[in-house]
Amino acid sequence: MLELPLKTLADRLGISKVLGTTREGKLALWQIMARLIGQGSRMGSVRMAACHGACDILGLESFCEDDLYANLAWLAEHQERIEKQLFKAQKLGVGSELLLYDVTSSYLEGMQNVLAAFGYDRDGKKGKMQIVIGLLCTPDGDPVAIRVFSGNTCDKSTVAEQIRTVAQTFGIQGITLVGDKGMIKTPQAQELTDAGFHYITSLSKPEIRTLLKSEVLQMDFFDTELYEVENPNNGVRYVLRRNPVRQAEMAKNREARVARIERYVAEKNAYLAGSAKRDEAVALKFLQKKIGHYKLNDVLEVVSQNRVFALSINEDVLKGTALLDGCYVIKTDVKKEVISARQVHDRYKDLAKVEHAFRTFKQGHLEIRPVFVRTEASTRGHVFAVMLTYKIERYLSELWKKCECTVPEGIDELGAIRSTIITLKGMSCQKISTPGVLAGKLLAEADIRLPVITREKKVTVHTRKKLVNKRK
Repeated sequence: MLELPLKTLADRLGISKVLGTTREGKLALWQIMARLIGQGSRMGSVRMAACHGACDILGLESFCEDDLYANLAWLAEHQERIEKQLFKAQKLGVGSELLLYDVTSSYLEGMQNVLAAFGYDRDGKKGKMQIVIGLLCTPDGDPVAIRVFSGNTCDKSTVAEQIRTVAQTFGIQGITLVGDKGMIKTPQAQELTDAGFHYITSLSKPEIRTLLKSEVLQMDFFDTELYEVENPNNGVRYVLRRNPVRQAEMAKNREARVARIERYVAEKNAYLAGSAKRDEAVALKFLQKKIGHYKLNDVLEVVSQNRVFALSINEDVLKGTALLDGCYVIKTDVKKEVISARQVHDRYKDLAKVEHAFRTFKQGHLEIRPVFVRTEASTRGHVFAVMLTYKIERYLSELWKKCECTVPEGIDELGAIRSTIITLKGMSCQKISTPGVLAGKLLAEADIRLPVITREKKVTVHTRKKLVNKRK
């Protein structure tokens, strides 16, 4: 009887209300619940509905996978309305707001999705087409809007869409958008300014070096815990810090890469010494390729004498490369009177909450892929359904912290609760079994009480496509 607690949580978070009581709204709610119970295709969701009595709980008539695929397009069509109503239900949009924004990509197994394209690969899946996803969250990590872009869309070009989302859909002013250095560059910062918004972002290493060269920043500033510099010409503030842990990690990583190249040099020297017929030029090309792979072109150089390679290290360049280890600079146009340097720093670090959402989407319990849809509307609806499911997942995660139980573990535990159909004088009902110790604790933490008996409506669901009797 797992569907009863999930329906209660969806009601509590306002998701059921904004989806509505129409057939399409109820089908959308089941797709969200099914994503938590067990990930898979729309066909799998239909089979889960038959096992979990979804029609009885949600008041649905019979449906098949075609209805769920069509429902994804309905979700995409009503996405902005649903996002707006949920946003207002959270009592956001009154006064100034701070929103976190980040972008990820999700690879596709097939090549028929209309948004699929080759682009910047974040998943380590070479040769796979992908889609790009932009997610907007509150400072505590609760998602408020999600957008899907073609797989070859670069991060910074998605910012304009989020500006439109905030300005038109939510109808609020005074927004501060927090995004990383690859997303909010000078043109995007200007777009935000022109829209009446503000930004918090960070600088790339070349940008930091430029400011050091122009003496806007100094290396001494990084020696303190947190240091702030304000540019009097444009009012832009820079918040500086050096993370000693990260500094040590980067130094250790660089030493390991240099050591690895030294081993490659020793291996190639032994290889050439084994036979005079072995090509020295091929071995040199291999070493140069490895140096480039480890991004040490400016630091290391291979010299050859009498078919013996030696590694030359440019100490000055190496020292300059290590100069900014662990250093980062956060940039904002928000005034000191509105937000302190410490708050600027902490809000930028809150981007980790959006990254956590992406990990849950892609690698965790929700598993946004594999994507079984092809059309643009279905793709957007599928991703939006996953975002709505994440709202329930993160809520459960907070509730069940005391139980030392993850959401997937808790879902499995509650899924073990069974019901027995009892028929008396031609009338049927379902008697729900008593939850086990852990299941009872999980329900108590979520403040959910299961009924002893529920009505059975005897609605059947079936998949249009049948499984073959024998599999080869």
